[in-house]
Amino acid sequence: MEHSLLTNALIYLAAAVVAVPLAKRLGLGAVLGYLLAGMAIGPWGLQLVKDVEDILHFSEFGVVLLLFLIGLELEPDRLWSLRRQIFGWGTAQVLLVAAALFGAALLVGIEWHTALIAALGLSLSSTAIALATLGERNLMGTPAGQAGFALLLFQDIAAIPMIALVPVLGVAVADSAQAGGWQNAARLVAVIAGVVIGGRYLVRPALRIIAKAGMREIFTAFALLLVIAISLLMQWVGMSMALGAFMAGVLLADSEYRHALETDLEPFKGLLLGLFFIAVGMSVDFGVFLSRPLLILGLVLGFLAIKLAVLFLLSFRFGIARGQRWLFAFLLSQGGEFAFVVFGAAATARVFAPETGSMLVAVVALSMVSTPLLLLFHDKVLEPRYRGQNKREPDAIDDNEDHVIIAGFGRFGQIIGRLLNANRVKLTILDHDPDQIELLRRFGFKVFYGDATRVDLLTAAGAAKARALVLAIDDIDDSLALADAVRENFPDLPIRARARNVTHLYQLMDRGVTIIERETFESALQLGRRVLC
Repeated sequence: MEHSLLTNALIYLAAAVVAVPLAKRLGLGAVLGYLLAGMAIGPWGLQLVKDVEDILHFSEFGVVLLLFLIGLELEPDRLWSLRRQIFGWGTAQVLLVAAALFGAALLVGIEWHTALIAALGLSLSSTAIALATLGERNLMGTPAGQAGFALLLFQDIAAIPMIALVPVLGVAVADSAQAGGWQNAARLVAVIAGVVIGGRYLVRPALRIIAKAGMREIFTAFALLLVIAISLLMQWVGMSMALGAFMAGVLLADSEYRHALETDLEPFKGLLLGLFFIAVGMSVDFGVFLSRPLLILGLVLGFLAIKLAVLFLLSFRFGIARGQRWLFAFLLSQGGEFAFVVFGAAATARVFAPETGSMLVAVVALSMVSTPLLLLFHDKVLEPRYRGQNKREPDAIDDNEDHVIIAGFGRFGQIIGRLLNANRVKLTILDHDPDQIELLRRFGFKVFYGDATRVDLLTAAGAAKARALVLAIDDIDDSLALADAVRENFPDLPIRARARNVTHLYQLMDRGVTIIERETFESALQLGRRVLC
């Protein structure tokens, strides 16, 4: 068993290391690289890996982590401000796409219950592919990115009643499940209430205690434990694990440990998302495709044409700029992960034959593979035509714009912070002392826990968009390490530094820092001036 696990890990890593950089170099994108790697090592390629289903289920945790990290970026009041987009636009998208697909299926003679489940399942898009692409292209703050995010979030919610609808249409209707409807609803309410209360009154004190212990690996372990536990709780009450993780992230969005959680979980998210895309590539059943290639190809093309048309028309209503309308449609054109669940449940409930389910799964998988190709077509053919018509819009989701980062919030940093705060300058403050952070947050400062010398933490804090970085760390070595990290990774970010002594001053100057204040120099001059008076 151990040998098999290590061998599979070696195969996945080797395939990713070879395929992804090659795909990026050819301009195809990382997602297509992972998908091609999965096809190459899967049952219809080199046959190096056989247990595709188990890998697919495990790798879905990458989508869960992705939604948790997105939730961390959205404070509850900001999420509430998106309610119109989530529920209004989301409902319109799902219903209109499903109605168009349902009508097309009826026209070609498919039975209504099969057509209904197929249309509902295919109306969903891939959260993993769409959000990963939005992040890779830095589009999350654009109107297209905001609309896409809202639709994906609603689709995760809509998947739950879709799955519940399947047994009603099937031959094998579960009487016991119907009888326990009220119990399931009560259990759902209880779990959500428990997550809300626990997130505020249990998780935050626990994070504070672990942070005081100073053991980074335990902090990371607790973050993973938190996401897994909440996701499994939500699955137990019939909700999407990804939706549960998103809700947990929103509850911790205003926590002082938000950035620390982001930086600790980001590597796991990237690896598991890559594994998910590899598993999707392996799951493409070329046996079904080869048995009826023209039919499958026709279904894929017809599905993409209908969904693209509806999404493109909706982009006018959503206020998306002309140059981003096709990009928005391409991003959401594919089938989603929940379609696999819906079609699997439909085959079990005998809504349609297993062969039909296999064909629909093949359509979804091939539509996922087509997304990077459609985006490549957009970049090479469509985007040049619209260049200049799509200027950058202000980022509405990410609030880390034109702010000042203060690294180190001891006595020196606090004085600067009070001055900037009094002048209404937006601040992001980073410190590693949990007690200090808790005290300052009581006075209304927006302080976050974390090691400011870590590049991933600086990225999460918005260093790429900040007005300036105030370097106020007490420890000289950490101060110099942070200056090096900023100069290497954020060369355009101005640094305003505090020097502990003359040696520290010259070390900072050697690193290109030009605006430096020695912490005792000005005060000593002032005192000497008063003595002379």
